[in-house]
Amino acid sequence: MALAAVSLASAPVSSADSERFRRLQAVGVMCGFTAGAWLGAAEAPTKLVGAGISPVLISFGMVLGVFLARWSLPALVHGTRYVRADVAQAPHLVVWAVLGGCLWAVANTLTVYAIRDVGLSIAFPLWNTNSVLGIAWGVLFFNELRGTKAKRSASVVGGAFVMLAAASLVAAASAAQTTPAHAVRGVIAALTAGALWGTMYIPYRKAYLTGMSPLSFLTFFTVGELATMGTLALADTGSAGALWQELMRIRGSLFWLLAGGFVWVVGDLFQQYAAKYVGISRGIPLSNTNQLWGLLWGVLVFGELRAQPAGVYVAVVGGSLAMVLGAMGIAWATADGGEHQRWRDAAAREARRYGVDPEYTRARGMGGEPGARPPRSVVDFVVVAGATAAFVALASIATPPQLPIRWPWAAALAVAMLLLLGVSSVTLWRTTRFA
Repeated sequence: MALAAVSLASAPVSSADSERFRRLQAVGVMCGFTAGAWLGAAEAPTKLVGAGISPVLISFGMVLGVFLARWSLPALVHGTRYVRADVAQAPHLVVWAVLGGCLWAVANTLTVYAIRDVGLSIAFPLWNTNSVLGIAWGVLFFNELRGTKAKRSASVVGGAFVMLAAASLVAAASAAQTTPAHAVRGVIAALTAGALWGTMYIPYRKAYLTGMSPLSFLTFFTVGELATMGTLALADTGSAGALWQELMRIRGSLFWLLAGGFVWVVGDLFQQYAAKYVGISRGIPLSNTNQLWGLLWGVLVFGELRAQPAGVYVAVVGGSLAMVLGAMGIAWATADGGEHQRWRDAAAREARRYGVDPEYTRARGMGGEPGARPPRSVVDFVVVAGATAAFVALASIATPPQLPIRWPWAAALAVAMLLLLGVSSVTLWRTTRFA
């Protein structure tokens, strides 16, 4: 097996492989933009913090929705036997998935505090500085940007600096919207969340270089999320009984929180495919176009920044657009043949380190399957039916959020999200069958 892994690393990239890589990168770019739309919308329910619900409770409610989605979507698309087969090939990745879930839960809780203190349209660009960390980890650990042309590397690095400068501009604007104490606290929470999320992508890239499907990886990712968030919620309320009482007190809002978690999972799933097919140094900035969507939801739907001086609008809108331009520069710098070879070297290293079948790693790296897919089982239908029943039951007792919402704008943004989802899903299925 070790010799096969070495062979995998040393095999030159053929013209057919190069063409396949180009197709996969186009799919990865599309997935990144779709992820941005859905990740941006997922933070909308966190505005309930303004209705008197604690940030920890909001994050816990979202994680419950995340848990249901991360088990039901893989069962719906691939089936639980497919997930088990993936784990059998690379069982060590379960540990990495749980670790990544722990980091996500803490970061998500910090974003709720950030939204409470500086608002959705301000907080988004701040925690999206995780792009810089993603680029650093991709270069240091996974051979990304190595072996590529200097022009492409410069585009990635230059885009990262543009995003950092734009984030600083947006951070300065936060002081004009809130009291100085709250602004500083919110900025720190958002930047810390970005640091945790940037580090969280290390387990992602390890999984996808090895060959595990994003749908399989996310199934166990949620174990770390739920365990960490449950611990934080218990510590915040004091006991299991007190936590249950708090959940009953806000039961009319639980559906919206779980729905936010579900929307997040859809966005995160496409973010995973972007990370798999264009790397974390490119995939993270692409999905960080969620900052523009966050700005649209914050300003158009929730009326943030109303009655603010013109300078605040210029700083927030200009900074957000500049960060998007930086992300586009990074997305333009697609990997070439030299970098693809370094990716193969990194994948072979992972296969050798953990004793993974190199054919499994090679096939999945090219967006294919090493063998026939396992058949579905009755467990798949039970999992999907159970998650659906939970959402329907909570929807039946949901109450309209007591927030000033501009519903026409909310509907327009939702339609745009669904269109992106449809196009990306069809393209991803035709190209990789969600491998």
